[in-house]
Amino acid sequence: MKIQSKITLLFLLLSGVILLLLNITIFYLVYRFGFDDFFKRLEARVNISAQVHLFPGAKSRAYQEVRNRYLEKLESEKEYFFNTDTVNKINITGGVNVKGSFIKSILKDSTARYKMDNIFYAGRVFTKDNSKYIVIVSASDPSGFQELKDLQRILIYGFLAAMILVYFVGKIFSFYTFQPIRRIINNVKNITANNLHFRLDELSGKDEVAELSYTFNDMLNRLETAFETQNNFVSNASHELRTPLTIISTEAELALSKTDANSEQREVFGTIYSEAEKLGQILNSLLTLAQSGFDGKKQRWESIRIDELLMTASESIKKINTDSNIQIDLEDMPTDERLLYVSGNSNLLRLAITNIISNACKYSDNRLVKIRLLAENNKVIISITDQGIGIPESELQHIFEPFFRASNTHSYEGHGVGLPLTLNIIRLHRGSIGIRSDVGKGTEIKVFLPVDALA
Repeated sequence: MKIQSKITLLFLLLSGVILLLLNITIFYLVYRFGFDDFFKRLEARVNISAQVHLFPGAKSRAYQEVRNRYLEKLESEKEYFFNTDTVNKINITGGVNVKGSFIKSILKDSTARYKMDNIFYAGRVFTKDNSKYIVIVSASDPSGFQELKDLQRILIYGFLAAMILVYFVGKIFSFYTFQPIRRIINNVKNITANNLHFRLDELSGKDEVAELSYTFNDMLNRLETAFETQNNFVSNASHELRTPLTIISTEAELALSKTDANSEQREVFGTIYSEAEKLGQILNSLLTLAQSGFDGKKQRWESIRIDELLMTASESIKKINTDSNIQIDLEDMPTDERLLYVSGNSNLLRLAITNIISNACKYSDNRLVKIRLLAENNKVIISITDQGIGIPESELQHIFEPFFRASNTHSYEGHGVGLPLTLNIIRLHRGSIGIRSDVGKGTEIKVFLPVDALA
């Protein structure tokens, strides 16, 4: 999962927890306030009922008139008035059951509240003429419960709507937060071994993104220096060694052309000439290997049709090795011609494919080499299969190392630079190579190259 998605989900989770706690707090406070307000209304009625029952006469009538005029009748409202001598009676006159614990609470604290389902009770102890009286008023609050249900529904729907809104806000927030990072990623993707002189845009400020951009540029400076040093060394060394090697080869060839040389001298000069030629080939390969990577300038890129490149590579090998047996199978070739084009340097790609086919012919003693062309997942796939000696499994991981040769190739000529050169070229074209081999049965090498999006 991308960090942008993780931040969006984390933002959603944190916001959800905060909103949930806020909703619970709001519901709890409204719940407490609503019930507390209803109990206060009951307690006001308790006080008025006590005045009506304990002080009959004009004062009682006045209280009764105030109650009737200014206090609305509550739902299922009932009054209970009795002397404390009857507190042991659980069934209060009027047919309403009240728990004994509630009456004891009234006697203990002089006032108490009690709720059972949607019936609210408020009671208080009053004293007159050294006698104690208990007054209880009960009523239901259906409108209060309905308001709580409505509030609960509003909070739930509001929470869900807020979470949806927070999710999209989080996506927008994370998108703009990571926009500089995406810009850096896109720029870095365009930097390869052959354009290390490119640099990221320097960002103003001292935040982490600006520091990341500066760090990348600093790393690119070091990489460019290292590549230039390596490339210059290999190129200069190859160039400087070429002159003495040419002289050695020429002198050896001149000595071999003399008729007065005996057989022993001819054998020595022949060995010198042969080894000088081999060393020259190694130097040429080293130079090509170095130039296939960073060469200080952008390679000339073009749109290349792979099936035509395979034909050209196959024909060039047949001209060099007339005994080669190469079969190009185009049965699985995609019908959409746009899937046959890749972007790259035609000379380098032809050299890479030629190296693979040439090795397949050489190490199979010119037995049949099959070449298949197909396309999958926006990639052109070239499969080259031979019936040769194969590569030991333990050595497969080393075959792309310069100058490495498998243990079963001693009877074949080679310098161990062909496959490393091929790998460099394929990587330069943003491709990859896969290999599968069985000793004594053969080897299959697959080259994966991205389809040219502009084709």
